[in-house]
Amino acid sequence: MPDLTQLYDAILNGDHKTAVALTKQALADGTAPMDLIANYMSPAMDEVGRRFECEEYFVPELLLSGRAMKGALVLLRPLLAESGAAPAGRVVIGTVKGDLHDIGKNIVASMLEGASFEVYDLGADVSPERFVAAAREHTADLVCLSALLTVTMPAMRDVVDALKAAGLRDRVRVLIGGAPVTTEFANEIGADAYAENAGVAVAIARRLTT
Repeated sequence: MPDLTQLYDAILNGDHKTAVALTKQALADGTAPMDLIANYMSPAMDEVGRRFECEEYFVPELLLSGRAMKGALVLLRPLLAESGAAPAGRVVIGTVKGDLHDIGKNIVASMLEGASFEVYDLGADVSPERFVAAAREHTADLVCLSALLTVTMPAMRDVVDALKAAGLRDRVRVLIGGAPVTTEFANEIGADAYAENAGVAVAIARRLTT
């Protein structure tokens, strides 16, 4: 059996090839998928988030760690589905209409996946109608909205209003983020919370879905 602390290290260091190889070997040796996630993979991504907050890691490191995590998760998802293991929550995420920036959104999506959330990434320039349709289709617990441009921030309000009009707002929480976004703006548009970075987003997502 491989030393699974190496899986933790591979994700922490953004080593995609090693993370995938160790995951394959661990599964072949009979290690339960949830053990891999709970004991090695999620803790590694939590440490990535901590290092990012402390400015020990920057965007390139987050993207590499997220890629390593995703590579391992591809192997685990079918097994988790077969076993009936419940995700931490179901999340629909996207950058709002009119905004094509997606690096920050991609980082948050990777971090949420690393924290055992089931993530449906709609990409960038996403209309309110698509957010509503995805939230309904996937029975989402949380909708995460990203905006990097001040001029696209009002689209976040449009999504919140669309969720209300669709009768989904009572059961779907809304988390927003992006460079120009603030807690005050989140309160103004009726969102549930604002996260200033990916690590904080995961912590808030956990709180909003428990």
